[in-house]
Amino acid sequence: MVDRGASALSLPDDWPAHPDPILALNRMGSFDWDLDSGLFHMDARAHEIFDLRPDEYDGDPASLAIRVPPNEGIRLDELVSQAIKDGSENYGAYFRMRLRDGTLRWTHTQGYIRRDDTGRPRRIVGIVRDATDELSDLAVRDEAAALDDARREQTNVVQLTTAALAHARTVQDVIDVLKDTQGLTHLGATSLVMGLVEAGRIRLVAEGPEGSFVPGTLVTRIDEPYPMSEVVRTLTPRFIESADEFAAGYPVLWPHITDLRITSAAYLPLIVQARPIGAMGLLYSNREGFTQEERNILVALGSSIAQSLQRAMFYEQEKDIAQGLQQAMLPRTIPSVPGADVAVRYRAATIGGTLGRDIGGDWYDLIPLPGGRVGAVIGDVQGHDTHAAAVMGQLRIVLRAYAAEGHTPATVMARASVFLHELDTDRFATCLYAEADLSTGVVQLVRAGHIDPLLRAADGSCRRVHVPGGLPLGLSAEFGSLEYPVGTIELDPGHTLLLCTDGLVEQPGTDLDDGMRGLAALVAAGPDDVRKLADQLIDVAEERGGDDDVALLLLRRRGLDTPQTGGRLQQHVAPGDPEALTAARHMIRAAVRAWGARDRADEIELVADELITNALMHTEGAAIVTLRVLTGGDRRLRVEVEDSSSALPRRREAGENGVSGRGLLLVDLLADVWGVEARGGGKCVWCEFVVRERD
Repeated sequence: MVDRGASALSLPDDWPAHPDPILALNRMGSFDWDLDSGLFHMDARAHEIFDLRPDEYDGDPASLAIRVPPNEGIRLDELVSQAIKDGSENYGAYFRMRLRDGTLRWTHTQGYIRRDDTGRPRRIVGIVRDATDELSDLAVRDEAAALDDARREQTNVVQLTTAALAHARTVQDVIDVLKDTQGLTHLGATSLVMGLVEAGRIRLVAEGPEGSFVPGTLVTRIDEPYPMSEVVRTLTPRFIESADEFAAGYPVLWPHITDLRITSAAYLPLIVQARPIGAMGLLYSNREGFTQEERNILVALGSSIAQSLQRAMFYEQEKDIAQGLQQAMLPRTIPSVPGADVAVRYRAATIGGTLGRDIGGDWYDLIPLPGGRVGAVIGDVQGHDTHAAAVMGQLRIVLRAYAAEGHTPATVMARASVFLHELDTDRFATCLYAEADLSTGVVQLVRAGHIDPLLRAADGSCRRVHVPGGLPLGLSAEFGSLEYPVGTIELDPGHTLLLCTDGLVEQPGTDLDDGMRGLAALVAAGPDDVRKLADQLIDVAEERGGDDDVALLLLRRRGLDTPQTGGRLQQHVAPGDPEALTAARHMIRAAVRAWGARDRADEIELVADELITNALMHTEGAAIVTLRVLTGGDRRLRVEVEDSSSALPRRREAGENGVSGRGLLLVDLLADVWGVEARGGGKCVWCEFVVRERD
């Protein structure tokens, strides 16, 4: 009904009107509504018809909302407003009200509008009466139809809520569904509370509306005098049908929620497999009582919510386990690298609707190596499960061990492939291994089925580095194709090398080359600081989503603080180790090319190989090969080979058919200058080659 607000005007002398005894004999109640003050006076019979005790009614027509359903109240308001607006003297209407026991019955009202001399409405007097008998047949039909409509509406809400809960992955998702305007609020609830059972206590996880939190209820014991505690203890729903019942049953809680004007409440235990996992309360401010149909629907809804909560809790537990396993398999810390800035990032995949799969086999690693070198690794084991993570952890450790032993990049990759194949797993892995000497900037790259790296120059431009590659790890061993070609680039001061897994590049329906170009554009436009750049790239991946993990490693060579005499590379060659000899030869070849001495590459490689071979053949120990660039005057490349023998090399005349004795002759012929230096208990044979300045 319309609330016209209070007024300072006094009531007429005859207010309230005295009903004619005939009204009482006809079982009619009367009312007198002062439109200026807003007071709505009812006689005793009217109280009976509205099923209200005198102490339950304060004269405010809005208080009748506990008996008049919202849709009926809106209809009556519109009827009265229209009668006042169009100058009518009276109005009449049938409407339904909900009694204390929850049943609906028909009621009739008729009002006479009294106006002052100016035509302003000042007062409405009228009658209300029970129209049940009058409209018995119609009422039965309409009430049945109304109940059917209400049942369909409630069932529809349950179905919609259950469908929304099916997509909830976390406990917060479940709470959001229930608090959404399309959720349980359609059942008329004013407030929602929910708690989960944890270690014999109930932890509040949801309360609303804003500001309705009751102090001291964030964590409560199951034996405390609260309705959620009671339903958890008894495993039985608790329906509170009036404010008096609430106040009497829960005197500790009631004083804290009186401002919410709660008139009834339904508290439901959330039970899964006969075990309570929590409780939920729906509080109402516009109704009293629950029909059996409503109770059944709420109990069924509670069961659906409990199942969704358990599924969400299982998901969160498995996600925590998966993330913990993933973090345990990845390096805990990344070592600082002299002369470089490093940033690593990892983002787990989010695969909608699937539990326990936010984990994968992507990994990164940074490996300190002898001689100031560093190994950078990025890889991806096939699959998104704990098995992929376990294989990744083993593979990462093994690859790290092979690199730390001093094997060449190609050998590291080949041995890792054999290891994965011998694990007897059906998983394969892609990998990219970069071995960088930051004193010279020479980087050797080996690729096993992985995507290419990117290289960002000091001026911000970024390009894809095409690296010749072999088969993925595991597959190359299975098919007997363990040859991994090595690519070489030079990382100048200010240059940044980016290694990543395909989750950062590939998108559904997008070509890999397009993805690489897009990533290069992002890197080029990004900040110079590698940490900020890494954060930006991961944020892009997060916004894009996707069903693949992302691992990322950025290595930026710092600028030189002071002028340097040149680069320096060193390799240890043990006797009887053909791989070490091969590695040394490869190092020499890569350095010569990277340092701009291609025009003398054959001469330098031949002389260095001769010096290494002599050291291994004519001494009993190992050889240490050092290459350096010397500046000042002519730019020269110097090759040094140290051994543990103090015996000096000597020239020997090789016979016409002799196979030895030509080594030093060859050195003398090809090198610009050479010599021998004593080094402790051994010696160093060195030679230098004048090379042109780099363009």
